[in-house]
Amino acid sequence: MPKKEIITAPGLPASKVTSHAVKFGNVVYVSGRSGRDPKTGQYSADIKIQTRQTLDDIKKALEAAGASFDNVLSNTIHITDSKNFAAFNEVYLEYFPKDKPARTTVQAGMMSQGSLIEITTIAGIPS
Repeated sequence: MPKKEIITAPGLPASKVTSHAVKFGNVVYVSGRSGRDPKTGQYSADIKIQTRQTLDDIKKALEAAGASFDNVLSNTIHITDSKNFAAFNEVYLEYFPKDKPARTTVQAGMMSQGSLIEITTIAGIPS
């Protein structure tokens, strides 16, 4: 039987309340990531910048677990303002140009102040 493994990704800040990711068997669950600048700790007011940072952070967590964007099964997107949806999608498609994963996108209000986006990812790990 598989055992739960906590994944810590190099280059991602530690959290007191979540793991970067959790691996169970051949599946990795990446905690919700938001687009906080890793150097300043601040959020840009630009959804495109936040989306790129969020997806770059997810990439680090996936790689630490032995996976990549090619292995993503599902993304859950929380966006604070539906007016940012088109700009978000523009960047999202750069990371998922083909073989798109399943996805749920909702408008959410309970996020860190300044955060425009949060993405949670589930991926398979190749054998």
